[in-house]
Amino acid sequence: MGTEAIQGAERPLGLILAGGRGRRMGGRDKGLIEYRGRALVTWPLAALAAVTPDVVISANRNSEDYARLGHPVIADRLTDFQGPLAGIAAAQAACPGRSLLVAPCDAPAATPELFERLLAALAGGATAAVAHDGERLQPTFAALAADSATALQDWLARGERGLGAFFEHIGAAHCDCSDHPEWFDNLNRPQDLHAGTGVSS
Repeated sequence: MGTEAIQGAERPLGLILAGGRGRRMGGRDKGLIEYRGRALVTWPLAALAAVTPDVVISANRNSEDYARLGHPVIADRLTDFQGPLAGIAAAQAACPGRSLLVAPCDAPAATPELFERLLAALAGGATAAVAHDGERLQPTFAALAADSATALQDWLARGERGLGAFFEHIGAAHCDCSDHPEWFDNLNRPQDLHAGTGVSS
């Protein structure tokens, strides 16, 4: 898997969430859909990699295709596509002791500044920090301290799977991104691929 080389480092670990079923995309693997000439996942991947060189991809299918992007691929330990928390837990288990910077695979407008803000919010001593676009939380854009792993394991063991509910449960800090709501434009449906997201080519 290739995670051994980055375990134990003090810098945060970037995590791209690409492990879903892609139901609203007709079952297609969203991260590998072409968008503006390249795989959709490569847009947030580039933004994360500008903040930390250590990035892993959470994926439960097409792992060889994701591995060709040059980053380790981690599959969920829980079976049957149990949501983003399963991907976060798998990354924490594979790379213990690391703080995480998390982003979804379908966010082409995400920028390095977004992830820098999340890290700054986490540095205030919170267990986690979650982006807020001015109207609502964006829980797939988050930073988690290493010591959040135990709380997450307990949460999953109780049968809970809600991402936003988990962050509320652990008292995550809110990271104000209300000046850049476009950072959170995502592509959930086939028609979204043809709509503008404010991404520069």
